Formats: sequence, C-alpha cells, structure tokens
Amino acid sequence: MSEINVIIRTADQTRKAEVTLKTDNNGGDVIQAAVDNWSLPTDTDYSLVNATSGKAVAPRSALGESGVKEGDILEVQPVLVAG
Repeated sequence: MSEINVIIRTADQTRKAEVTLKTDNNGGDVIQAAVDNWSLPTDTDYSLVNATSGKAVAPRSALGESGVKEGDILEVQPVLVAG
C-alpha cells in the first residue's frame, strides 16, 4: 500500500487542499471526506474527476486502479440532474 500526494478541489475552485492519500482509498471515500470537511450540501450527489487526466474516478474504484498519480488534481463535482 503506497501513498500519493494530490490536490483535491471543488468544481468552482473555492475550496482546495493538498492531501496525502493511500492508493487503496476509493473515489467514494474522497468524495465523502470532502463533503464532511468542507460542509458541502449533503442533498447533492457528487462525482470525482481527475482534472489532470480528464478521467472520472468511479466511487468504488481504488485511486491506484483508477490511474491517480502523484501530484494529480482531483475535482469534486456536483452531479447535475436535468429536468
């Protein structure tokens, strides 16, 4: 199990943090930590996107399996529902 340093930010870039995460953490863990730490609305669904590579990180996929690397920027984005 290794660790990587990444930057997590909100889609509007008002919140940003440099953190060290284990590569076996999954996308859902990162989203939940951001919601808790930044008091984001809990009635909203979020996705996690690796802004460096442009690829989504699935909630149940480990960061390492999703190709997240040292120095990547992970963006917590609200899922917009059309309607």
